[in-house]
Amino acid sequence: MKKNPLPRLDRAPELLQQLRAHCRLRPGEIWQDPQGRHRVGCLDATDPGAVRGLAHRRAPPILAIQDPPYNLAAFRERRVESFVAWCERFIDATTGVVAPDATLYLWLGADQRRGFQPLPDVMLLMRRKTEWQSRSFVTLRNQRGYGTQKNWMAVRQELLMYTRGEPPFQVVYTDIPKILRGYYKDVGGQRTENTARGRGETLRPGNVWVDVQQVFYRMQENVSGCYAQKPLAAIERLIEASSGAGDTVLDSFAHSGTTLLACERTRRCCLTADLEPVFCEIAIRRLERYRETGKLGWQNGHAFEAELPGPLP
Repeated sequence: MKKNPLPRLDRAPELLQQLRAHCRLRPGEIWQDPQGRHRVGCLDATDPGAVRGLAHRRAPPILAIQDPPYNLAAFRERRVESFVAWCERFIDATTGVVAPDATLYLWLGADQRRGFQPLPDVMLLMRRKTEWQSRSFVTLRNQRGYGTQKNWMAVRQELLMYTRGEPPFQVVYTDIPKILRGYYKDVGGQRTENTARGRGETLRPGNVWVDVQQVFYRMQENVSGCYAQKPLAAIERLIEASSGAGDTVLDSFAHSGTTLLACERTRRCCLTADLEPVFCEIAIRRLERYRETGKLGWQNGHAFEAELPGPLP
């Protein structure tokens, strides 16, 4: 293994500029999967015309998984009001291309030092989008616990689920063994178990996902340079619950390409995009590498090792 990972790219503008020379997409261009399943666009998620172009001549997405860069607001790089107004634009662009019966998942941060923003204001925004109905609120366990000696970790990552129409939903299960068999009640003087909830050997995920490991550098799926990488297990769970094989999934913030890879592994068609050509290239290379080797990421290496040998800047 080459222990030569990329630094956090959103804070390395000079390295980003250097890497763009090795990217096959320029702003406004779309990569077509040679196998005909996926598309990757170097596009603005808030541009309705660009998003429509990405979805052109494809079945309307039945599922959208959107992971906007909420760190811009959580880390005070953008005012919450500005961030929420920007969110409204990409949500409207998403709404314009998904199927009449569709599910929308939104990953959002909640900074407890700043009134849990931007999560609550985006939730208020979604209340105004009356075509979308709120369905669930999922939180990922923070395995670092307190994080400091005096407090819990300050920024959480939460998942909001919305639907419009009557989209499909399939029950999925975790790998966690079921210890308690459903619930029990007295019927006719006898203690009985509710078997409808006790058939399986494992638990359903529920609203707090304690079994999903956050991505860090020692995991095979790690993609260095991608600060906001989501766990493959989490994205695959969403895809399997809210779509079927062959369905189209939209992700307007490709970043490390997790949704693209998850769609490949679950036999869905992915339409994904990113404003930054480097993240588009990382997503494409991650898919290509998976097809060639079966590997999920680069762990301590990176996607541009062939072009950037030796120590990184």
